[in-house]
Formats: sequence, C-alpha cells, structure tokens
Amino acid sequence: MPALEKLLDRPNPPDHILIETSGLALPRPLVQAFNWPAIRARVTVDGVVAVVDGPAVAGGQFADDPDALAAQRAQDASVEHDNPLEEVFEDQILCADMILLNKSDLIDAAARRRVSDEIRAHLPRAIEIVESAHGKVAPALILGMGAKAESDLAARPSHHGEGEEHDHDDFESATFDLPAPLEAEALTARVGKAAEARGVLRIKGFAAVPGKPMRLVVQGVGQRVSQHFDRPWSADEPRDGRLVVIGLKGFDRRAVEAALGG
Repeated sequence: MPALEKLLDRPNPPDHILIETSGLALPRPLVQAFNWPAIRARVTVDGVVAVVDGPAVAGGQFADDPDALAAQRAQDASVEHDNPLEEVFEDQILCADMILLNKSDLIDAAARRRVSDEIRAHLPRAIEIVESAHGKVAPALILGMGAKAESDLAARPSHHGEGEEHDHDDFESATFDLPAPLEAEALTARVGKAAEARGVLRIKGFAAVPGKPMRLVVQGVGQRVSQHFDRPWSADEPRDGRLVVIGLKGFDRRAVEAALGG
C-alpha cells in the first residue's frame, strides 16, 4: 500500500500500474486489499491475468522445473508452505479475468486444445484464454479490461480464507462410496471421468484393489489422476472404497455418480 500511495502521489501519476506477483502467490488477498478505503477511492483492479506454463500443464505438472519451484517456495517467507501446488494453481485461474497460455509454441495444436479445455473445466465463468510465446503479448490486450476485480470477489472463489473472511463457502464437498473392488486402471479411468464433471475441482479418497493387501489412495485434479498404496488394510477393517469430491457449489453430482459407477 505505501508503494502504491507513493506512485499515486506523484505530480504525474501513472495511468496503469502492473503488479507482478510470485508464481506461488494467492491472488485473491491482493485483489481484496484494494478495498482498503484509502486506495479504493483512487484506483481499481483493472484485471487479473494468470500465466500458465502450457507444456508443464500438458505434462501433468504446474511448472517446467518442480524442484526449482520447491526451492523457491522454501526460500520465500511470504508464501504459505502448506498450500498444495494444485490449490495454488486453481486459485490463480479462478481469480483471473484473462489466462495467457504461455510457451504455446512448444506444444502442438491438440495439446493446446486439451490444456485449454482442462482449464475451462475448472472455471465458474467464461474467461478468455490467449495463446502466447516467450511471454510476448500486446499491452493493449491486458490493459483496460475494466473488470473492477476488487468489487467482484464473489465471482472469484478460493480454497483459502483471508483474514476473518473465509471463502470455503464457495465450495462444497460430497462423499461417494465406490462399488465392488476395482482394478487400479479401471478405478483411475472412472476417477478421471468423474473429475471432468461440471464444477468438480478435486477428488481424493481410497479404494481396495483385488489381490492387493494394501490400501490404494487416489487423487484427481482436472485430467491428472495419481495413485499410490499407503498402508496395509487392518485385519478387522472393511475394505470399502470411498472418495471425497470437492467442487464449486452446485457441482454435477449425478455426473460424478455415473462416472464412478461405471
């Protein structure tokens, strides 16, 4: 805020101020800060732009060098270290007024469409996705959006609450029992299909696999589904599979049930 006030108090203040955050930053708290009375009366958040690494997302990651990203996170005291990267990614695109699919020259047309479709599946509103290469984009494209984002926070859901206000009311969750034990590949396919249902953000849970003494943990985010065995089943423990689906309010539960039921 002091930096903004200094800029605005100049004899010839700027027409636009571009704020570049860390790739690990949660955007909604920054947008919300512009509701501070001393600032709100003088400036507005014209628009929020999220830059997506196209090849990384196409490969099921969030950055081209996850190890470097982890090192950056460890060194940055301003970053919440316990925020899963997939939640940070979702928060960034859910808050955006425009998404730049960067490095688009490094993936083919089919991959670009797939990544764009995957992003749109998470968005609660229509957001323009623009392909870019080397971060080059015409300034006129990202300036003058007129979004007034600080006045539009309800349309920008977040996994994380800020201050005394918590945004988890923007989400809802539901538990689904799995049918009879499934082979790991069949379960992964069903979870992947369920994750594509309208409004679904994340799927987490566990299941029994025929002939395996250990419990299979499965997680789905978008089109990415991961799984691993975490522990042996207890002798007196029922081998019932169960998944928790987290989504935007009103997500398509019938589609999830149909996908998980096969």
